[in-house]
Amino acid sequence: MITHIQGKLVEKNPTDVVIECNGVGYKIHISLFTFSNIPNSENVTLYTHLQIREDAHTLYGFSSVVEREIFRLLISVSGIGTSTARTMLSSLNPEQVKEAIALNDVATIQSVKGIGLKTAQRVVIELKDKIVKVYGIEANSTVLSNTNKDEALSALDTLGFSRKQAEKVCDKICIQNPDASVETIIKLALKNL
Repeated sequence: MITHIQGKLVEKNPTDVVIECNGVGYKIHISLFTFSNIPNSENVTLYTHLQIREDAHTLYGFSSVVEREIFRLLISVSGIGTSTARTMLSSLNPEQVKEAIALNDVATIQSVKGIGLKTAQRVVIELKDKIVKVYGIEANSTVLSNTNKDEALSALDTLGFSRKQAEKVCDKICIQNPDASVETIIKLALKNL
């Protein structure tokens, strides 16, 4: 297993880089998060994940060990392949992915292109315990209010209110009343919309 590559940066694109190491150029697929964190200097180090399939050996590179671990957790979920995991890490940074999973924020995960509701729910269900255990993120009362807020937003959306307006109002309500039930959030939101 190739765990990292250190060498001369020969080519840098938003989706891949070429790093020359001892006379060999390695094409490494990267996320936009890694792309933005790679310095333009000649010498770079990327932490890698090697995927071996019958028809290809593909290297994926990451600017940090944490990003690589999140990538590996994501591809362990049924229905999430390497390209979807890379897209997720291009749309969200590793911290946002960890927090979304730990806090049951299905909407954030679903906002990534190519991820539907069922897949987003599967990601949360399969990875939440691992994320909370490994990274020590507290899944406390914010989970409850976040879930209540999401349910209230869905109800307001169904009633025909603008998503952006409803979200602003619900955010204010949740800040003032962190323990508010779904019904309370909807009632207060209807008064303010």
